[in-house]
Amino acid sequence: MPTTALLGLLCRGCLSRAHNRPSRSFSSWPRKMTRWNSQESCNADTPQENPRVLITGEDDFQSVIMSRNQYGPERVILSDIKKPPSHVYTSGPFVYADVLDYKHLRELIINNRVTWLVHYSALLSAVGEANVALARKINITGLHNVLDLALENCLRLFVPSTIGAFGPSSPRDPAPDLCVQRPRTIYGVSKVHGELMGEYLHHKYGLDFRCLRYPGVISVNTPPGGGTTDYAVQIFHDALSTSHHECYLRPDTRLPMMHISDCHRATVEFMQTPECQLSLRTYNIAAMSFTPEEVAQEIRKHLPHLKVTYNPDSVRQTIADSWPVRFDDSNARRDWGWAPAFGLEELVKDMLRCVRDKRTREGFPVS
Repeated sequence: MPTTALLGLLCRGCLSRAHNRPSRSFSSWPRKMTRWNSQESCNADTPQENPRVLITGEDDFQSVIMSRNQYGPERVILSDIKKPPSHVYTSGPFVYADVLDYKHLRELIINNRVTWLVHYSALLSAVGEANVALARKINITGLHNVLDLALENCLRLFVPSTIGAFGPSSPRDPAPDLCVQRPRTIYGVSKVHGELMGEYLHHKYGLDFRCLRYPGVISVNTPPGGGTTDYAVQIFHDALSTSHHECYLRPDTRLPMMHISDCHRATVEFMQTPECQLSLRTYNIAAMSFTPEEVAQEIRKHLPHLKVTYNPDSVRQTIADSWPVRFDDSNARRDWGWAPAFGLEELVKDMLRCVRDKRTREGFPVS
């Protein structure tokens, strides 16, 4: 897509709807929302073909570096509460930011003239079930802070959703964009909450809210972190280290998956799409669906000695059984031209190559 088509209008209808804006945020404490109470248009001063991006909580630092290569190293600011690898500092700005600290986030946005906010901070499915109170704070209170700030400052806001936003009563094969959801994890509940709040603020106040439901995302740069689909990352590391992987899901558990490169590209293309092309605020995106046994068989084409044993974990298996086995992403394909580049064969070849290279660089043996 050409650069000149990166953005449509920011905060569509902000001027015409300004008189309807609330005098305070929807969160439970009062905040000074000057733009909410003014007649000022939300046209950004910075040309939108050169967005200034703040990213919260992204673990795949290679994706951040790709964004910096595209938009300029000083225009993409990574933030987290954890110290990143040293190469992240050399590729562009990194700042400490806690999504629960509203005042500090506001300072970052204003001082850095941010125009796009990409909000990744969240506790994932299995980890969230082990600490519901913390998940509620990060996934819901943190989201409220981000929504308030995006509306106040008229930002283009991206909040990812997930396969976990669906539940056992949802259509499973395939799951459409619009259907009954009813998730049964705090992670899924918080993501549905985010989808609905963003859509509400878009329709009522013109917030340029955008959301993609990610399938399981597979990346060599992101270690397993408590997600239900993490086996599909760990199996590559195990295949090249011990030639044995113990899977916490049944061998026939089919779930939607995606290579990180496709996930990153989908997000950028979606953010670049003019508003007039979007019929929805939340879209499914799909690439492939496979089972643990299918990915193991594909790996064995390259590493015949891989052994996989199955020891289903009741928590993660129950979560996986409540999720769709495929996504219907026909609306994304129609509205903004989404198309994946990686199938299972391409994903396995690339992951084996990348994991092998990573282990070699770090001085670990490769089987």
